[in-house]
Amino acid sequence: MARRLRPVGLDFIENAPIRLVFTARTAAGPEAVYRALAEDVAGWPRWFGAVTLARPTHGGAGREVRLVGGTRFEETIMAAEPARRYAYRVDGTNAPGIRALLEEWLLTPADPCSGTLVRWTFAVDAPAPLRVVLTAARPLLGRSFRSAVRALDARLTARRPAGQ
Repeated sequence: MARRLRPVGLDFIENAPIRLVFTARTAAGPEAVYRALAEDVAGWPRWFGAVTLARPTHGGAGREVRLVGGTRFEETIMAAEPARRYAYRVDGTNAPGIRALLEEWLLTPADPCSGTLVRWTFAVDAPAPLRVVLTAARPLLGRSFRSAVRALDARLTARRPAGQ
C-alpha cells in the first residue's frame, strides 16, 4: 500500500470536512442487506460495479478492496451491528491526497412489512483542491451507489423464497 491514512473513530462520520450522504431503498430486508455487506465481503464485485475485488482480512476485522482503475484500500471494520450498521475506516490506500476516510452503511426498516432504507455516508478529509474534486464528484458517487443498491436488491430479491 502506498500511504497510511490518519486513523479516525466513528465520530468522524459526523465531523469529517467532507460528508457525502446517499440513500436508496431495497425490497430486501435489513438482515439480507447486512449479510451481503458484512458477511459476504467477497461478493461485493457481483453487485457493486466499481469494486473488482473485496476480501476479508485479519480474521474478518478488516477488508482489502480494489476498484476499477486500480485504486486499492486496506480497511478496518469499525462497526458491525447486524441488520443495522456496517462501517469501515480506510487505513491505507494508493489514492493520492486522502488524509482520512470512513464509510458507514446504515440500514433502517423501510416499513413494517419489508424493505430497507440504505444510507451510505462517505466521510473524508483531504486537502482543499481534492475536497473540491470530491464535492464535484458527488453526482457520480451517488449514481454508483444507487446502481449498486439496485443490483444488490435484484440479487437478494431473486433469492427470496416465494411468499417472502
